[in-house]
Amino acid sequence: MNINKDRLPIFTIACFLRIGKEGTLKFIDMTAMEFNSQLLKLQNNLQYFANTLTGNIEDANDLMQETYLKALVNRDKFEDDTNLKAWAFTIMKNTFINNYRKTHKINSLIDKMDDLNHIQRKSDFPSPESEYQEKEIHSKICKLDEVQRLPFEMYHSGYKYHEIADRLNISIGTVKSRIFLTRQKLMESLEDYQN
Repeated sequence: MNINKDRLPIFTIACFLRIGKEGTLKFIDMTAMEFNSQLLKLQNNLQYFANTLTGNIEDANDLMQETYLKALVNRDKFEDDTNLKAWAFTIMKNTFINNYRKTHKINSLIDKMDDLNHIQRKSDFPSPESEYQEKEIHSKICKLDEVQRLPFEMYHSGYKYHEIADRLNISIGTVKSRIFLTRQKLMESLEDYQN
């Protein structure tokens, strides 16, 4: 573009300049008016895309506003030799995703808070009934063969399958089957305690 910088007022020069990647000032090929005009020509396409993303006219209009605002604010980041339509669509898509994540995070936090209100606080003192049940379960476990009991107890103490297999020098499949069979035996012998 052939422009004599000496004849233009300062504010006009600012419209034609932008800071390049290397920090130098460069003349902009597309003026602010051209940029705005090109952006407005995309309105129907952007509106359709916003409606597709949100499924709601009001949310689509909000998304359109945010997209236009971000595009205008970040105009200096637009490269003149790139596709303005793709750039605007990317802004819209990213804005939608960020808004979705934000609302989803807030809603899940609210759901968790609601769930916490329904949880009853455990008593600091165990009831006599629960103490009896615990003793009964422990006695049933102690009556099991050591071959079945040991992998079961180790697993419930926090050991991983491969750690149990290494310590007992048996295969992981054997560990899993012994734990499974032990659970089955305990469930049969403790039928009175099942809901």
